[in-house]
Amino acid sequence: MSLKKIPTLIAIMSLVALAACQDKAEPVAATPLPIIQNNQLRYPAGHPQLPLLVSTPAVEAKALTVELPARLVWNEEKTQRIYPAFAGRVTHITADVGQAVGAGQVLGQLASPEFGSAQADTSRAQADATLARQALQRQRELFEAGVVARKDLEQAEADAARAQAEVARAQARTSLYGSASGVNQQLGLRSDMRGVVVERNLNPGQEVRPDGAGQPIFVVSDPSSLWVQIDAQEADLKDLRLGAKVSLLLAHLPDQKFEAVVQAITDQIDPTTRTIKVRALVNNPQRLLKNEMLAKVRYDRKVGESLEVPATAVFLRGNKHYVFVESQPGVFESRDVTVSYGGAKQVLISEGLKPGDLVVSQNGLLLARELLIAQETAKVATQAKP
Repeated sequence: MSLKKIPTLIAIMSLVALAACQDKAEPVAATPLPIIQNNQLRYPAGHPQLPLLVSTPAVEAKALTVELPARLVWNEEKTQRIYPAFAGRVTHITADVGQAVGAGQVLGQLASPEFGSAQADTSRAQADATLARQALQRQRELFEAGVVARKDLEQAEADAARAQAEVARAQARTSLYGSASGVNQQLGLRSDMRGVVVERNLNPGQEVRPDGAGQPIFVVSDPSSLWVQIDAQEADLKDLRLGAKVSLLLAHLPDQKFEAVVQAITDQIDPTTRTIKVRALVNNPQRLLKNEMLAKVRYDRKVGESLEVPATAVFLRGNKHYVFVESQPGVFESRDVTVSYGGAKQVLISEGLKPGDLVVSQNGLLLARELLIAQETAKVATQAKP
């Protein structure tokens, strides 16, 4: 290598080294960690986690708004489920879903040999009763003429009475289903109440049987009022008494207001859901409410001296509840509380807080994690001291 090129190489190497020094990143100062002091977690000013820890003041609760799940069902006091009393084949259907019907109206018709047998029994009983009356008349005439004994007359009277009783029984059975006399095997499916056909499980030519285990062939109900089945908790019973009024809320009808009245309360707790079934009645004159709709029931519960905090602020450790209280800006402490009511959105605290105390309502789990880390760090530091 020429001696003239050495100064040039040295200059190039110096430039490369200078560029490498300029590209080297400057060290970034680490974010100071929160520390434990007097059983409190203290954050340094400007810590990036502080904006995430949102605090909410505990306020005195005057009344608590409670929402419970509910379901709308038919008013069973105004609902009839129609089953076939005899086996047969569907020949006519005269009513469909949504059609208004009156009491006694025929909804469909079956050709039923079984019903024909019942009609024949009625005709046979009527013929036997006629024959028994004629026999009784002859026995009376013969008795008055002294030809027959009194016991023969009494036997004829008993036979006539039995025949008439059989006529009454057979006629009661057939007239119950709309047949007074004659044998035509035509069974009318009638509604005994005024209402609307809300369900039809019947097709032309279908064979039906009188087994009550199947679906009803027609359901007629009055949809102008519905039952509200409410899943209540034990604490709700003191407010949901007979005659109590509650508000009915539906997600698809947010601007509509419905009021229901409690009518019945069961005396047992559902072993699966641990709820108590409460039944209310809601008027439905415009028929906006439908069977099997899901809804919520809302009512205001009166409370004593309690403080209200968001449900997200309360945590459970074992069998005890606790919250995080911000005693000073950036200073947090864990505090045990007594919960008098726990709802999905609101919780009532009877002991452990004062009005105005700031409780952490958002990202409390993050705070719990930082508290645990700070406690472990302080424990290790203490053990390391000689």
